[in-house]
Amino acid sequence: MSADPSGEPPGGRLRPTSAGALTVWGLIGLVGGWVLHPLAERMRDTAPIVTWAQPLALVLVAAILGATAFLTWRTIHVHDQRLEPQQAVNRLVLARACALVGALVAGGYLGYALSWVGVDTELGSQRVWRSVVAGLAGIAIVITSLLLERACRVKTDENES
Repeated sequence: MSADPSGEPPGGRLRPTSAGALTVWGLIGLVGGWVLHPLAERMRDTAPIVTWAQPLALVLVAAILGATAFLTWRTIHVHDQRLEPQQAVNRLVLARACALVGALVAGGYLGYALSWVGVDTELGSQRVWRSVVAGLAGIAIVITSLLLERACRVKTDENES
């Protein structure tokens, strides 16, 4: 590792999660969810059932991320305190990972729901609605993750002047 001749620690900026990355992960999930239905029926003779546990677990994750984002924002921007470096990095990594996985999960459940549209079976409409709710909960995870990522931003000398 090369040190800066002036003795200053090397600086850098972490870019926010890009909309392109979220879109790609969402599309991968969409295709995967759409393919899951016919593939599972071909291999197991039955498609997976979506219970209320899946969407509720995703809503819980979104609520925890939202609370963490609010507490982080309040600590940094209202109380004007700094997080420990390890805490800040942990929260940024959590936010980025949850945003990408949330996009994948949202796309997966929405793709699975789309695969059931127009299919007249006993549990078809139930799978559609529960998958849509789970997909919306996945979108909530993406939103709260991006809020947490934004809450971790600190004021720099350039922003203060």
